Amino acid sequence: MSNMSRPRTPRRISRLGTETAFAVSGDAAAWAAQGHRVYPFHLGDMNIRTPLNIIRSAYSAMIDGRTFYTPAGGVPQLRAALAESLSTERGVDYHAANVSVQPGGKPCIGKFLMAVMENGDGVLYPNPGYPIYESQVDFLGGRGQPYTYTLDEGRFRIDRDSVQRAVDDTTRVLIVNAQHNPTGADASEEELEWLAGLACERDLWVLSDDPYIDIRYAGKSHTIVEFEGMAERTVIGYTFSKKYAMTGWRLGAAVGPEPVVDIITKINTNDESCTNQFVQLAGVEALQGDQNGSLHIVNTLQGRRDRIVELLSDINGVTVPASDATFYLFPDVTDVYRRHGFRIGNDEDMQAFRTTTMHETGVSFCARTHFGRSLPGEERVYVRFAYSGIDEKDAEEGLTALKTYWEQ
Repeated sequence: MSNMSRPRTPRRISRLGTETAFAVSGDAAAWAAQGHRVYPFHLGDMNIRTPLNIIRSAYSAMIDGRTFYTPAGGVPQLRAALAESLSTERGVDYHAANVSVQPGGKPCIGKFLMAVMENGDGVLYPNPGYPIYESQVDFLGGRGQPYTYTLDEGRFRIDRDSVQRAVDDTTRVLIVNAQHNPTGADASEEELEWLAGLACERDLWVLSDDPYIDIRYAGKSHTIVEFEGMAERTVIGYTFSKKYAMTGWRLGAAVGPEPVVDIITKINTNDESCTNQFVQLAGVEALQGDQNGSLHIVNTLQGRRDRIVELLSDINGVTVPASDATFYLFPDVTDVYRRHGFRIGNDEDMQAFRTTTMHETGVSFCARTHFGRSLPGEERVYVRFAYSGIDEKDAEEGLTALKTYWEQ
């Protein structure tokens, strides 16, 4: 082999993060490969089958030869179906030209930021939150301005003081995840109206990242786009992954003002060319076909939530904030953490707590540190339990073992 050094990689790669739940998946897979039982509460994937009418639609499209390139913005049928659906649900007059189809909901985040953010612009984003927000802001040269959540009457709410502290004259973008990963928070109409007022006052671009808007068990989902002045400054990140259990199909869309959507479509052309054709046609069936499969998904998740909340709440030292949306719980485990001798604010201890718990009980979950950099003043320990990928019976078995170990 030559003694010549290899070409270096660019420094910006060091700013690129990852979806840290996948790292936990690696730990869980390695433990399972050694013959141990793992109860997967860590990853927001689903073990519920995609509804059969959607599967059959994709199969028929493949048989009919719909396996070739499509326009970069998506097939006209899906763009029109999404515009019609979102116009009805969000109260905004969308047309096909407002829709750019994506290979999943995640691409909307980076492409939106590329379309609206200059180097050095400030971006408000939730922390704890989906780690790709922080990763993409850093990678693309933005200034991360994290805001956080606070408990109010047993529920997580947006900490408005943290938003006010974070915003400054460089702020150009606001990211909102109203039905929130990882806390399970469900933003109220009042919270979103307040954020909308801030966005209009500061003339901000807004990403309304809405993967969990249809995963709810009580009440009504609200979104920031429904308020005055927001339609012309907001791009919706839409995905089929959760409502229709289509995580691996990779189908989503960016929906919003035509000038920004056109830029996103141009990025599509430079990136993946287009989204899989027969998957797009299955998306039309998902939106316009029988909805019983989607109702079954939500009902199944609600049953899991109810039982898991009951079991977690029965563990001494665990408090579970209320959640009417998403498929996540974000319990406070501070007393358990301290009881087992771990130090608050020490990342190595947090990971040791997580892995030791998995080794002792088989229960695998994500830590708060998997959802953005810890913020100053955090004195409580939270972990995330996802219940989209574990059956009720297995959840009961795993959490029974967890109770025995955590109460030691």
